[in-house]
Amino acid sequence: MDDWQWDETLFAGAAPYYRRGRLPYAPGLAAALGATLRWDGTGRLLDVGCGPGVLALRLAHHFRTVVGVDPDAGMIAEAGRLAAEAGVAGKTRWVRARAERLPADLGTFTVVAFAQSFHWMDRDLVAARARDLLRPGGVLLHVSDLKGEPTDPAGPPHPAVPIPAVDALVRRYLGPVRRAGRGLLPGGTPGGESAIYARAGFTGPERLVVPGGQPLVRDVDDAVAGVFSLSSSAPHLFGARRAEFETELRRLLRAASPTGRFAARQPGTDIHIWRRPTSPP
Repeated sequence: MDDWQWDETLFAGAAPYYRRGRLPYAPGLAAALGATLRWDGTGRLLDVGCGPGVLALRLAHHFRTVVGVDPDAGMIAEAGRLAAEAGVAGKTRWVRARAERLPADLGTFTVVAFAQSFHWMDRDLVAARARDLLRPGGVLLHVSDLKGEPTDPAGPPHPAVPIPAVDALVRRYLGPVRRAGRGLLPGGTPGGESAIYARAGFTGPERLVVPGGQPLVRDVDDAVAGVFSLSSSAPHLFGARRAEFETELRRLLRAASPTGRFAARQPGTDIHIWRRPTSPP
């Protein structure tokens, strides 16, 4: 990512598609975290790069206050709508801001979470800022889908979404190199989070895996939403050809499954738990 720079179009237009298009976190995620960390409903959660609040709303009942921060206006608006729909608007606050410029009035937190968002940030800067926002003894959660699991669907009667064919169609419209906002990301997003969190003064990690594997059934609209929820194929990237692309995408999906149904496998969730020491290192 050395030559790539963040810009505000990274997920432009993706917010309405995100919750429907992305596979959900593993069932039991909130219960497993609550039991492991002994949450009692009195703490404060900060979800950095919260998107439409997928993780924050999943964990909201474990906290007195939940704050979500995201630079995309559409994501913040969608998070507010979903919080009202879930009946937790009174305990949630949604702030449009970059992680590198978190407002000074956020207060301190017992938990700071990065759910598949940390790789988009100036990671050393943001990790240090997260440490400052945590109360002594607080925890940082790095949340992602579990890698290395079988991705094939559980079996008949439905086929899997034809990902290689969908990817080929996206490349035909957007070019052979992965798009990301106004730039290109040929090497993908970076790893190595552990060294960054350690440099920032966190201890750990403790790993918690919440298993998936449950069979899911998706439809054509879910599959289309999945494509438009990605930074590499966000709606704005197609410009005037967006409707043309969606027509071709739906035709491809219908050819792959005349019933309009696809089988998928629920991914597991991988959480690395880092702690802020109770005294300075």
